[in-house]
Amino acid sequence: MSTVLLATDADRVHNEVEAALSGDHDLVRVHAGAAVLDAVTEHDPALVVLDLQIGNMGGMAACLDLRLEQRAERIPDQRIVMLLDRVADEWLAGQAEADAWLVKPIDPLALQRMVDEVLAGKSA
Repeated sequence: MSTVLLATDADRVHNEVEAALSGDHDLVRVHAGAAVLDAVTEHDPALVVLDLQIGNMGGMAACLDLRLEQRAERIPDQRIVMLLDRVADEWLAGQAEADAWLVKPIDPLALQRMVDEVLAGKSA
């Protein structure tokens, strides 16, 4: 089983992602965007799922932080999926270099399929 790191402070989002992925993946959750980098170092996840709206450091900032750290070769390459609030946020997710994104509400089958594709090396 691969590890998936989820960054969200919303219990509803956590529950939906857990329901969609728990059978095939071990889910590790952090409640703050600022905790993502340390969690990546500690857990070495196969995939990072970032909620756009996280209280202290949003998903976009966390995604950019991971990409900068990876370019500086301080962490290995990361596969990142973003959970967006609206279709208009897709442009931002692309600019932050997320591998893929899904607009909430979360469709469990679409999330499973997207996770499988990103883990197989396919991007949005």
